Amino acid sequence: MSSGVHAALVPGGVIGNGRYRLLAKSGTDARSNAELWRARDGQLNRDVALTVLLGDLADGAAAARARRTVERAMHAASFTHPGVSRVIDVLTPGTGIRPDEGILGMVVAEWTQGTDLMDLIAEGPLPAGAATRLLEPLGAAIEGAHHAGLVLGADHPQRIRVTSDGRLRLAFPGPRPDAIARDDVKGLGAILYLLLTGRWALPGGPGEVPVAPTGPDGSVVAPNALHPYLPHELSSVAVRSLEDTSVGGIRTSAAILQVLNQIAAEEAETSLIPAVSSGDDDEQVVWTTQRPVQDKQQKKKLWISVGVLAVATLAVIVWLSVQIVGFFSDEPSRGGGPTVVINQPGSNGQSAPAPAPAGPVQPGQIGVYDVTNQPDNANQASRAVDNNASTFWRTDNYFQQFPTLKPGIGLMASFAEPVRLASVTITSPSEKTHVQIRVASSLDSPLEETKIIGEGDLSNGQTQIQLSEHEPTGHVLIWITQLTNTGGGKNQSEIREILYTRAQ
Repeated sequence: MSSGVHAALVPGGVIGNGRYRLLAKSGTDARSNAELWRARDGQLNRDVALTVLLGDLADGAAAARARRTVERAMHAASFTHPGVSRVIDVLTPGTGIRPDEGILGMVVAEWTQGTDLMDLIAEGPLPAGAATRLLEPLGAAIEGAHHAGLVLGADHPQRIRVTSDGRLRLAFPGPRPDAIARDDVKGLGAILYLLLTGRWALPGGPGEVPVAPTGPDGSVVAPNALHPYLPHELSSVAVRSLEDTSVGGIRTSAAILQVLNQIAAEEAETSLIPAVSSGDDDEQVVWTTQRPVQDKQQKKKLWISVGVLAVATLAVIVWLSVQIVGFFSDEPSRGGGPTVVINQPGSNGQSAPAPAPAGPVQPGQIGVYDVTNQPDNANQASRAVDNNASTFWRTDNYFQQFPTLKPGIGLMASFAEPVRLASVTITSPSEKTHVQIRVASSLDSPLEETKIIGEGDLSNGQTQIQLSEHEPTGHVLIWITQLTNTGGGKNQSEIREILYTRAQ
């Protein structure tokens, strides 16, 4: 390979007979002597994913291996699935690649917006529920490809990206020439192991990722031996998919998908139910827009209806009590309870309901609202409305701004009765955090069905956001669309207190 080739394989370099300008390197698959790049197609003016197979044309064995990889990628171009980036083109020396470039083949695929899998696990392992939701689309893609007689080559973590809506996708297609369907299954198990432990369990992984530990017999240690809180079924499927034994080993992606779906179904049962507080932490409330299965959704609606009926009944009882007390009392009520209307001179003995007074109004409940079902610090949500500026709710640390991994994160407040707000005041040290104030018809309203009534950037201290006219609502969402850059490539925002002010 000439020195000119090495000079070209850097950001800004141009390869593929002058067509593709390299933008950023995503990784290296040493088993295939391949480099994975994000590049700009100069002819079609769009970003693409390049799997660049390097080597010397004089090396007949290497050239044959590269040719086989390109052929397999070309055959897979007819397979379409959300879990796999679509192959756009394949290039070989003399057909899109100059013979002097030192490139034996190149697979061109559509670029996957989102983030690298390696960035996702940089801060540590993921919860079981998050791992299953991320992995399911990739598992479904592998299962579909195997039914079509194809091998995808999803057995290296740097070939995988996380889409903007939080799903894993094979972003750099191009299976090794000797790869078989079993390798895809082992790759799926290794990626699951990586999500649960932060360790890679197959040979040839990235050097910066720790290797999975093994026992005395050489088998990979189960994830729940490292993290006991992990479900046994999920831990077991990860290691069993890596085993080559005919007894006990998992040899199909369908078996892995079955366990993933089981875990996802169990997660859906409680996806909209407030978690039980341990007594040491603040009350944990999480609201997401993930829809549970139909029978569970009906049960949820029933419980909400019962709750609303109970609140309404209590309100009637309180109102009757106040009326009785007012009837027998010579003095108007001076307490902090419901407003009692007093006949005024000139009113001809008639009374009219007084509008609720303008001023602060306290929500009955507040929880983290998240469209990916991966809420940030859900047990801290109530600290944002506890009238104590020394406590706070804080987002997770993100290495990339929204909407790379998720479109945003927020706090959904629920009021005992519909209110019309004039403003929302947020106390926060997180300058330049951008928030939207949205009204919603229910706790789990999809984001697209909520309505923006105000927005602005937070300052260090108190930021008052004036709201536009809106109908009274029982649910108000503080939706963060841009986090504060805290330095070191990290983005995080903090909310110390939220004051909701009722309009007159």
